[in-house]
Amino acid sequence: MKKFLTVLAVVSALALTGCGKADTAAQVGDMTITQAQAQSKINELLAERAKLDTSQMQLETGNALNRSQLRFTVITEIFNEIAKELKITVSTSEIEKTRTGIYEQIGGETELAKNLVAAQIAPSNFERYMRATIISNKLSGALALAGVAEADVQGKISELVQKKAKQIKVTVNPRYGTWDEASGDLIPQDSAGEAVIPSTN
Repeated sequence: MKKFLTVLAVVSALALTGCGKADTAAQVGDMTITQAQAQSKINELLAERAKLDTSQMQLETGNALNRSQLRFTVITEIFNEIAKELKITVSTSEIEKTRTGIYEQIGGETELAKNLVAAQIAPSNFERYMRATIISNKLSGALALAGVAEADVQGKISELVQKKAKQIKVTVNPRYGTWDEASGDLIPQDSAGEAVIPSTN
């Protein structure tokens, strides 16, 4: 499932700081991600896990799951903001072509649920993932045409994401962790909450 995670891996160096509102999980420019919205994705993913045999999968739980699901939403929203600035569009036909390509890679549509669980992507985030993938591919193509070496493309995309994150002001609630520049990731802190049981509300 490495292909599912490529887009997220190349933009791991986001500058995230503390959110001001207690009910906010993160703020990405004008977009507010509430804790309820963040938890709903976790609940959805946990519900999908319960339908499958996950004994051979390496899956995140607890605080790590909190952070990874919030990171996904933050990063994909930054890609959307980059697309707006650079006038990159994503058409319905491109989404469907990407969907078909993924089905071919994983052995058919019937295998999607299992692969999304393995990639730790909630089903309702699948289209969001595809959109970010298309934007990333278009950025890669534009950079290559501009003469950027293939080995440097992903680094350049990371720079674009970092620049956009600073421009639009990305903040995250400390409940989901602390940004560590040394490791380039969100690290746990004592106030982080657990995400191992779906909410019944």
